[in-house]
Amino acid sequence: MKILFTGGGSGGHFYPIIAVAESVRERCKDRKIIMPALYYMAPDRYNPRYLFDNEMEFIQVPAGKIRRYFSILNFLDLFKTGAGCVMALSKIYSIYPDVIFGKGGYGSFPALFAAKILNIPVMIHESDSKPGRVNLWAGKFAKKIAISYPGAAEYFSKHRERVALTGSPIRKEILIPLTNGAHEYLGLEKNTPILLILGGSQGSQNINDVVIQALPELLNRYQIIHQTGKKNLEEINDTSKVILKDHPYSYRYHTFDYMDELAMRMSAGVATMVISRAGSTIFEIAVWGIPSIIIPLPHSISHDQTQNAFAYAESGAASIIEENNLTSHILIEEVDRICGSQKLRDTMHTQAKAFSRADSADMIADAILDMALIHEK
Repeated sequence: MKILFTGGGSGGHFYPIIAVAESVRERCKDRKIIMPALYYMAPDRYNPRYLFDNEMEFIQVPAGKIRRYFSILNFLDLFKTGAGCVMALSKIYSIYPDVIFGKGGYGSFPALFAAKILNIPVMIHESDSKPGRVNLWAGKFAKKIAISYPGAAEYFSKHRERVALTGSPIRKEILIPLTNGAHEYLGLEKNTPILLILGGSQGSQNINDVVIQALPELLNRYQIIHQTGKKNLEEINDTSKVILKDHPYSYRYHTFDYMDELAMRMSAGVATMVISRAGSTIFEIAVWGIPSIIIPLPHSISHDQTQNAFAYAESGAASIIEENNLTSHILIEEVDRICGSQKLRDTMHTQAKAFSRADSADMIADAILDMALIHEK
């Protein structure tokens, strides 16, 4: 049995693929199925360690982006995508997998194009409430369509019998928050509420700027764990030292360029609230059951984050601050409103848990294996 995964361009595509690959391996053991050969086709490896850990063979094919603004690169990338499709046809034909799992994004197009030409069964997964171009196209021929948000189903209305609400796959190593030893490991004090600020692996300049402005006030009442993004850490640290000079609680501010699995699980285990963008992190926050303030990217930059944020907030699990309204004053006010009400936090916790799907990766893995077994016959 052979399974090929494809997707790419961001961690929001890559890490759910890893979560599904991990579950495929576990479900094979549980179902006493011979372990399949796993492949990952994309423009780049993204995180080679995870591919190695899951014994996934990397197959590189180029793919071009289609930008939502005028750029000469849109024209040049057409040739890159064309070359990627030719390469994908050749490489996939030589492997001939039993099923292809597409996570969406520009990086998945060549492999899905080859799957359509070669008539290889396809399952796709859509992380956003409004599907991207590649998944909308692939949904026309995919055997199964997994979605994270109920609202995404309307975009596949002609194929409802193939659509299943699965939530978004999350790696098992970050599913369960840790509390034991978290305060000591992260250098936190006891009995002070903790804000966990996540701007994604690259950080968020706008969120970082507003947090820095709000620091002197926030630190009077809260501790802050701030994932700044690697490119922002030095600047944030330098600026905060100036702003917090002589501040009595400056030690409550903790910055990380990137948080590994242990640091993330410990932060999740002690956080009172999360402040985050509206990408796939929403599903991690939900499964942790932590109240949150979601700050989606503007629609002009990301077509999906605003809809993701409102879809999550409608469940009662989160509050939203849109970026054009984001100021230090509004952020402080909203943090105080939520942290100041145990009843509200309890409601948000309950609704977050109800929204989450901790078994998403296993559901998708089982569906992939069922498809592969049928094709193998």
